[in-house]
Amino acid sequence: MNRRILLCLNHMGGTEIKYVERAFADNWVVPLGPDVDAFEEVLTKRLQPPSPLKGEPLSESQHGNSPFRGLGGWEGGLLALSSGTAAVHLALEGCGVKAGDEVIVQSMTFCASSNPIFYLGAKPVLVDSEAETWNMDPRLLDLAISTRIAATGRKPRAIVVADLYGMPAKWDEIHAVAERYGIPVIEDAAEALGSEYRGEPCGTLGRYGVLSFNGNKMITTSGGGALVCPDEEARKHALFLATQAREPYPYYQHEHIGYNYRLSNISAAIGRGQMEALERHLAHHRLMAKIYQEEFADHPLITFHGNPNADFDSNFWLNTILISPEAHVEGQETAYDKIGTTDCQPNANVEAIRQRLAAEGVETRPLWKPLHRQPVYRGCAAYINGTSESLFARGLCLPSGPYVTEDDARSIAATIKNLMKNEK
Repeated sequence: MNRRILLCLNHMGGTEIKYVERAFADNWVVPLGPDVDAFEEVLTKRLQPPSPLKGEPLSESQHGNSPFRGLGGWEGGLLALSSGTAAVHLALEGCGVKAGDEVIVQSMTFCASSNPIFYLGAKPVLVDSEAETWNMDPRLLDLAISTRIAATGRKPRAIVVADLYGMPAKWDEIHAVAERYGIPVIEDAAEALGSEYRGEPCGTLGRYGVLSFNGNKMITTSGGGALVCPDEEARKHALFLATQAREPYPYYQHEHIGYNYRLSNISAAIGRGQMEALERHLAHHRLMAKIYQEEFADHPLITFHGNPNADFDSNFWLNTILISPEAHVEGQETAYDKIGTTDCQPNANVEAIRQRLAAEGVETRPLWKPLHRQPVYRGCAAYINGTSESLFARGLCLPSGPYVTEDDARSIAATIKNLMKNEK
């Protein structure tokens, strides 16, 4: 391969510069401005179920007794922020998390899902995944809650569930457990813009929803995120905290600790242009998924991570595969000679494939390392079934972004399969 192929390089749709130039011409180069309002508006419309490509928004009767209902009858709002991490932080604040509280969080996720728990002086309780979606295991969640109540005399204050790599969690089962104990759920949909569960857009499936527009996400504002709020009162409170908790006086008065979390107007201008390219980006990622799934369909030692059934509609932000531990990959014997070994890392098969593709200019990456095996989370309560460690040992993320061509995907798949020809 003659060029560097990255996992998910941000891709401009062509209209971003129009909005940015207009913002400069109008001197809106400040933290807030009309592009922020317009970006929030178009995002809100995009989160109306179902997606614009699939028909009109669902009626109240169509939502029925769903425990989440998406945005049907939604009276809240969406807040554009400086990052998805900021959105997680504000969501935890909105759920009333205080110092000393426990918050349940998915163990297999990026640390941004959980680090804000520490910001508030609270304690993460880590829960392992189930094997179908790779997201939080509802049965283990139930066990974790009941055990924490027995151990501490208090129920956890909130639950943070991620839609890993764009794949929705088992939301009906998650909500059934959460409602039984009366605990609010935060949906970390940082990787799942455009994904749906039973026709409901990801980002709208918890009391609060979190989106990310980091440079490698489905759309980018160069850096940024958004918080989906359950009602207008919650949005106003989040906005208050996100703008340094300034009281409504003609001078600066502060009675609470706030944060500098709002998205800039220039970043929002980029986001407006990116939203015009979103459907193309989604179509491309799903095309990559189709190609990878076809390429690996008949291979006995490679499993593509696809939608478990018709309830799930992933955006396939990053396409992922599992390599069987029975495989014998060329180069596995020396895979860790240069980087050394630790007590929890991908197996030598995965590392050998990663190194070979890297030598050819192709970026791949192991799956998220479970938080319960991260040194900084040592000592946190954890409810583990072995799923996330097994996935981490065998999993690999493949290039999926708009700059990856169909030929690239087929060539990457061919290289991986060729490395496994000399199986024992």
